[in-house]
Parts: sequence; structure tokens; C-alpha cells
Amino acid sequence: MGQGLWRVARNQQLQQEGYSEQGYLPREQSRRMAAGSISNTNHRKQVQGGIDIYHLLKARKCKEQEGFINLEMLPPELSFTILSYLNATDLCLASCVWRDLANDELLWQGLCKSTWGHCSIYNRNPPLGFSFRKLYMQLDEGSLTFNANPDEGVNYFMSKGILDDSPKEIAKFIFCTRTLNWKKLRIYLDERRDVLDDLVTLHNFRNQFLPNALREFFRHIHAPEERGEYLETLITKFSHRFCACNPDLMRELGLSPDAVYVLCYSLILLSIDLTSPHVKNKMSKREFIRNTRRAAQNISEDFVGHLYDNIYLIGHVAA
Repeated sequence: MGQGLWRVARNQQLQQEGYSEQGYLPREQSRRMAAGSISNTNHRKQVQGGIDIYHLLKARKCKEQEGFINLEMLPPELSFTILSYLNATDLCLASCVWRDLANDELLWQGLCKSTWGHCSIYNRNPPLGFSFRKLYMQLDEGSLTFNANPDEGVNYFMSKGILDDSPKEIAKFIFCTRTLNWKKLRIYLDERRDVLDDLVTLHNFRNQFLPNALREFFRHIHAPEERGEYLETLITKFSHRFCACNPDLMRELGLSPDAVYVLCYSLILLSIDLTSPHVKNKMSKREFIRNTRRAAQNISEDFVGHLYDNIYLIGHVAA
């Protein structure tokens, strides 16, 4: 009984002096251990339950209080730079919040010229009440009309004063536009050979290797799916244009437009042979050189070998 009372009194004295009953640790160290255990408990809760819900809700509340950045409070140059990254749909939505900024003519002018690189109306003095935002809507409407009916689409552009009734202007518009359906465009160019002639002259094949130039040509003017008169016309026009862009190379290699025509046909046939899964026995390099030089005898064997290597490594010229 007496020893028990003594222990109780002794423990109270030690606690008052800064020691704990379990191991006689200093009070400060005891606090650190308690804080560490609480921290470890919280860490275990976060690991077990994912992100702490309290901190997540607190961060969300702070964001709701802050809201979106008001572009009108920023310098105009910075605001226009931010809005310039938006497409037409997002820019229309932005105009519901920042009407004056999102309706700026420079922004819509950039959208028009980045999508439709050439229009006749760009080179004329704008009429009274002209708006690039309205022009964008008309260009988009005309492109959709062209993709349904090419003739109606071109007539729409002319009726709105966007394009002049000139094969050269139409060719420039097609050359600088990437929103036109290539199948409809192929049909239109097959019917409008005058536009096709001007479109071919817009290409610059200077200092380009023949297969690479042919790929670039067929990226703008898609080749037909089957052989025929239209494909022959395209290759003929390309051959003359390639020779016109590289007169020195033609003299050095001793090539004529007819020889380039033969090479282009050989490259198309080789592309089909090497890339088609239906052809099991692929043409070898030696066979290609022999067949090509048989059709065009003045071509060097090294040059024809380089043509084969290009198709073998890069792929189809009219893909």
C-alpha cells in the first residue's frame, strides 16, 4: 500500500519535471513522437484512401473563388496571343464572354488565311461593312458545298465575290486550300483541264529528286484509282513541269520529257509491286534496272538504282 502511493507520487513528480512514465523521455521529445505518430497516421490514410478529401475540397473551393482569368485585365497583345490558339468554334464561344476581344478582325483574318491561303477577295479593297468573321462563315459554307458538288461550290464562291471567274484564281485557291474533298476535286479537275494546267504550273520541283517530286505532285492532285486517260494526262503534265524546273539536271542526265514520263510510269508500277500485299514475288532491284533501261536506254544504271532505293525505303509515290 505504501509502495503504491509512493509510485503514484513519484510519477506525478516526474511528469511535472518533463519526463514521461514510459521510459522517462523529455517532454519535448514526447511531443515530437506524438506529432510524428499523427503525421504517420494521416499519411497512411492518404495512401489507403487516395488524395485527402479535405485538401481536395479546399483546393477546389479556392479555384472556384478565383474563377477564370479575365482576358480583359491582361495586356491586349497577350490576350490576342491566347485567343489566336483557338479554332473558329472556340473563338465563337469565347466571344460570349469577351465580345470585343474574340470578335477582333485580326483573329478572324488569321483563321481565314490559315485555312484558305488564297482568295481573290484578299487582294481587293474590302467593301463597306466587310467582316473576316462573316467571310470565314462564307468560306466554310462554300467548302461544304464544293465537297457535295464542286461546280456549285465554285459558283458560290464567285457569287459572294470571294473568287474571280478565272482558271488561274481557281487553281491558286485549290492549291492553298486543304479542306476540299480530294475525290470531288479529282472529278472537278478532270472536267476543268484549264484549271488543271494552271494548278500544275504552281508547283516548283527545282532540285528535287524525281520520286519525291512525284509524291508532292500527287499530294495536291490525287491520282485516279485506275489507269486511264486522266492518269496519262497527269504524268505528261508533271513530266514537262519537272523538266522545266530542272533544265540543268535534264541536260546533265540526258533526259527528255518523254524519258521522265517513262520513269514516272516505272515508279508507279514499282510502288504497286513493292507495297501491294497481293504481289508475292516482289520485283528485285536488278529486274527494275533492266526493265527501265530497256524502255529508256539513255538513263544510267546508278540513277535507276537510286530510284529503286527511294521507293523501297520511303514507299509509294502516289499513296
